[in-house]
Amino acid sequence: MDPQTFTISELAREFDLTTRAIRFYEDMGLLTPARSGPGGRQRVYAARDRARLLLTLRAKRLGLSLTEAKDILDMYDSPQDTVAQLQRFLGVLGAHRATLEGRLAELQANLDEVRAQEKKTKATLARALKPRAG
Repeated sequence: MDPQTFTISELAREFDLTTRAIRFYEDMGLLTPARSGPGGRQRVYAARDRARLLLTLRAKRLGLSLTEAKDILDMYDSPQDTVAQLQRFLGVLGAHRATLEGRLAELQANLDEVRAQEKKTKATLARALKPRAG
């Protein structure tokens, strides 16, 4: 295989994914491999597909949806102004950060409540275990 092209198995191995996951990304429009062989049955991924897969996985790690990842990746395929693309990307990241910060605040409040209940329960247990004078 050409050094600038990849099979589905090669990408799966490199990114520790299943071939099914890669086909799913293809179905979502994130990857667009060429076809070769009899009946076009073999997928041939270009360096562009590999880069898009890498960025898709990075977007997933950031917690973005696949639709958001596709929108961002597609912006870079269009001949639009880079400033507008970067502003859109910042908007997506900012909205996602706000969502994560909201979740973090909820988790912190839950942790605070758990800590308070632990403290209260420990104090009750200590009183219950204290030998009674009498």
